[in-house]
Amino acid sequence: MLAFVFPGQGSQFLGMGKEIIEEDKGYKVYFKIAQETIGVDLEKIIYGDDEAELVKTENAQPAILTVSYIAYKYLTEKVGLKPDIVAGHSLGEWTALIAADVISFEEAVSLVRNRGIYMEEACPDGAGTMAAIIGLDETAISKILEVYPDVSIANFNSPGQVVISGKSEQIKIAIQELKRAGARRAIELNVSGPFHSKFMKSAEEKLRKDLEKIRFNAPSIPIVQNVTAQIETNPERIKENIIKQISEPVRWTECVVKLKEFGVNKFIEVGFRNILTNLIRRTIKDVSCETLIKMLMVA
Repeated sequence: MLAFVFPGQGSQFLGMGKEIIEEDKGYKVYFKIAQETIGVDLEKIIYGDDEAELVKTENAQPAILTVSYIAYKYLTEKVGLKPDIVAGHSLGEWTALIAADVISFEEAVSLVRNRGIYMEEACPDGAGTMAAIIGLDETAISKILEVYPDVSIANFNSPGQVVISGKSEQIKIAIQELKRAGARRAIELNVSGPFHSKFMKSAEEKLRKDLEKIRFNAPSIPIVQNVTAQIETNPERIKENIIKQISEPVRWTECVVKLKEFGVNKFIEVGFRNILTNLIRRTIKDVSCETLIKMLMVA
């Protein structure tokens, strides 16, 4: 069985997706649709030279979603691949929703643009951050974080790799303690806020109001969601999970295990880096993982 997995924020870079656009300029239509929907020229931002503009959360999120969707269309239309099941990491779950026909591309790009704005507004600049912790057991990390009420685990990415999120001053102190406890690496990330933490509650509630107007369809193919790490089929439950995802941990390790239990023996990362591929390989060993960018290079 084949799973398509879609990357989230942090996978963006200037020029992403150019291989597809250069091969078939017809895919530029999705930049046009996005611009008509959200009033932002994503094509100009992605293929420009201002990286600072691209990494802004309100731009990065719709940009990644649009390029990921173009990649999905390329794989299904040009390569002829159809996934049996889909999942996405954080923001990437929104592209998975489109692939599963839960919502339209236009709805998704509008919602993730707002999502990015709400997440930026939720915490004053510099007040919150995130850090990757590598080489330390999750139980040990959780135990250490008990004395830091404003820090929590945000991403369970793979065995031995988690991301913590919270107030900047507490993150900086926690990093040093986690290193002393045996973490191989503990690195503060270049992000604009404490995503997937309680500090995103205001963003969650704003997004909830937006989603009251949107009808979610039953998925045409199974989707595994970050919040529950389960295959979800009920549209209202899918909607509630995607709302809660902003402030709750991304259970990516469990999602990968669930995909394997479903029968997946091949993963394709529908993006232009190998971020999820590396996490999957650290989680399960006996599966095939392929990145779209490698497929394009071979072609």
